[in-house]
Amino acid sequence: MSSTTAAAPAPAVDTPGTGKSPGDAARRVPVRVWIGAGVLALFVLAALVGPLLHPYDPVATDLPNRLLSPGERTDGGDIAWLGTDQMGRDLLANLLAGARISLLVAAATILVGGAVGLVVGLVSGYFGGWPDTIASRIGDIQLAFPSILLAILLAGVLGPSVTNIVITLAITRWVIFARVARASAMATRKLGFVDSARVLGAGHVRIMVRHVLPSLWQPLLVAATVQVGLVMVAEASLSFLGLGVPVDTSSWGATVSVGRDYLGSAWWISTMPAAALALVVTAVGVIGDGFRDASDPRSQI
Repeated sequence: MSSTTAAAPAPAVDTPGTGKSPGDAARRVPVRVWIGAGVLALFVLAALVGPLLHPYDPVATDLPNRLLSPGERTDGGDIAWLGTDQMGRDLLANLLAGARISLLVAAATILVGGAVGLVVGLVSGYFGGWPDTIASRIGDIQLAFPSILLAILLAGVLGPSVTNIVITLAITRWVIFARVARASAMATRKLGFVDSARVLGAGHVRIMVRHVLPSLWQPLLVAATVQVGLVMVAEASLSFLGLGVPVDTSSWGATVSVGRDYLGSAWWISTMPAAALALVVTAVGVIGDGFRDASDPRSQI
């Protein structure tokens, strides 16, 4: 009898700590998340390259071509794909320009508010004591006011501009990121590797940057994804009230506002930007839910 035996099949490569392969992890992503990511990517692409494909001034008035319905031709023979408003402005160009404003405001607000919240939450969560008490009390006082009312107050004081709207929304959002960073920092500072670094003589700054900060990125990313949609809605709300971007700048909220008086005769003026805002915010919310589920260990059991 031969002494050779059949070779055992090679074991499958598993993802460490999960017992699942990377392909299994990718297949676990719900279809709705991929759809939401596709919608958001299309929105970003349209905002970036839209002016090249549709080179029209979004705020240029053309009274002879006012209140054209979607698909109707102008006097010059061009097609108004989404129609025109009461001043003859092309709604498609206005929609694309408003998308860029929404992207800019959302990204800048998340960066500024997230950076402030990260620093405050990291310091208060790591040290505790009086820094944590002061930061927590300030956060409690701010959260006692509805964020939209606080934004209206700040925007009314600062005046309408893109910079001021970013500052306003960042002030209303930093506390969310601070709470998330604080909770993660408090949980991480009690772990063994942090105590080991402290025993080895590492300073507070080095411990926070090298050992505590990496644990904050995942929950902050989830919070940022959720806040993107809320920031876009807040910007549109302030622009709707005339407290957001200047009147000579395209904004979805401002377009919805000026179309209120024409809902019966020119429904497309308010409907188009409102539908775009709803679609993008829904896509961002779906992506945020996907990130939250992926970061929750209980959802992967």
